[in-house]
Amino acid sequence: MRPVMTLELLATPAEVSGVRRALRAHGIDVQLCASELVTNVIRHVGEGVPVTVRVWPEEGGRVRLGVTDPDPRALPVLVAAAGAEAESGRGLALLDALAVRWGVEQEAGRKTVWCELFVCVPETPERPGRRRPSAGALSHSSARS
Repeated sequence: MRPVMTLELLATPAEVSGVRRALRAHGIDVQLCASELVTNVIRHVGEGVPVTVRVWPEEGGRVRLGVTDPDPRALPVLVAAAGAEAESGRGLALLDALAVRWGVEQEAGRKTVWCELFVCVPETPERPGRRRPSAGALSHSSARS
């Protein structure tokens, strides 16, 4: 399936907020996970490397987010627990908690870290500030990969 959105950018701290803005229509969970994955590229691959962010629909009310960078060796590591004083190490735990599942696809000269998330229906005018989760959103933590 073709992505509904493709963003090509250089991984810099200034671009992270632009990614969040561009993904606003896809919901806060997609924005948060994309922000974390692009930040991981900056931290572990390097600032200024080319990154592609893609979003496309999946079955069952889910959306798939993929962030591709040019280093197939710098793999994400889910830290068991970050200490209270640690300044990093919580991002992938957050992604793991939000995503139905996530993983890494490695190819020659690049990798894509992806996750699948349930899409939330935006707040409604009759109930401002309230969001209605899509069907099945309460059971989304059961399938990890």
